[in-house]
Amino acid sequence: MLQQREVEAGVVAPLFRAFAAEVGEPRAREIVGGVVRDLARQGGCAAAAGGNALEHLKTVVEKWTAGGALELTVLRDDSAAFDFDVTRCRFAEMYRRLGLAELGGLLSCARDAAMIEGFNPDITFARTQTIMAGATHCDFRYRRSGAAPGS
Repeated sequence: MLQQREVEAGVVAPLFRAFAAEVGEPRAREIVGGVVRDLARQGGCAAAAGGNALEHLKTVVEKWTAGGALELTVLRDDSAAFDFDVTRCRFAEMYRRLGLAELGGLLSCARDAAMIEGFNPDITFARTQTIMAGATHCDFRYRRSGAAPGS
């Protein structure tokens, strides 16, 4: 997946810059962000083919970590919640290396909420910070619908 994102970035970044020159950066971000979210929603639907409960989400997350792309610490893993912190993000490292740090959140992090909508709209997702935006870790919190935050 890391290689796929690098190839995508090599295509999308020049397109984004061209759009930004024509319509302004805010509008270009809106357009590109909408496309990225739509693709993530579709990807979530495709990933749900094997099942869309929290336990199935874990297999999706395993794919995200393939090849060391993400290092994470699982904080909670039960029938009501799946919480983890990403402590190393090679996606963020790759965008910085390519000189595209300002686009990393748009091209990668923005996918996460949309993906879960496609995967299972009854699972809620919350994240308050990302490594991409300069935090020490990303906090991923998934809850089965109707599950209380502490349950």
